[in-house]
Amino acid sequence: MRSVWLVPCLMVLCACQQEPARAPAAASAPPQAAAAPTRAPDRRPALVCFGDSLTAGLGVDAGKTYPDLLQQELDRRGYRYRVVNLGESGDTTQDGLERLPLVAAEMPRVVVLEFGANDGLRGQPVSNTEANLAQMIEALQKSGSRVLLAGITLPPNYGPEYIRRFNAIYPALAMRYKLPWIPFLLDGVAGNAALMQRDGLHPNAQGIPRVVANVLRPLEPLLERK
Repeated sequence: MRSVWLVPCLMVLCACQQEPARAPAAASAPPQAAAAPTRAPDRRPALVCFGDSLTAGLGVDAGKTYPDLLQQELDRRGYRYRVVNLGESGDTTQDGLERLPLVAAEMPRVVVLEFGANDGLRGQPVSNTEANLAQMIEALQKSGSRVLLAGITLPPNYGPEYIRRFNAIYPALAMRYKLPWIPFLLDGVAGNAALMQRDGLHPNAQGIPRVVANVLRPLEPLLERK
């Protein structure tokens, strides 16, 4: 009987000699990340490039669009403007009208207006394209922006008569609203396989600098150095 009683007593004694269980340590709070430095707002007047895929830079790397390279060239020449790319691939002139509030929000000093190619490629009535561009020009001028109109043309398979009427839109608007204009945004680029993407419609990275040169010639007289 004594040995039977001794075993449970030894078990109790051993249990009493064990260290009490420790409460788990509280997890330390992760170190707070350093607050990102506040970036000073860019107070330079805005120069908005407003258009379709030719402005957006379809098919070229980020940072290599014509508005990007235009910003670099303006900086190099000492012009203090903030170039804003408001190009949207696939936009027609009707889409441009609907996006005008985005342009107004930038309060641009100058707008390079480039629309019409997608209207033409879809065979839309030339009169509609001209009327939409006229509305955009009037709205931009009314807001105090100076407008540089960029002309464009169409591939020859759209027929000589349609192309003739389409091409006539841009000089007519430039004369009506007394605008500086670019007769053909892709002058010296279109038709050159070394400067165009495979689609034959958009400039590649080698062609973009020439587009910038086409824009700069009529744009520079509109700019101020401060």
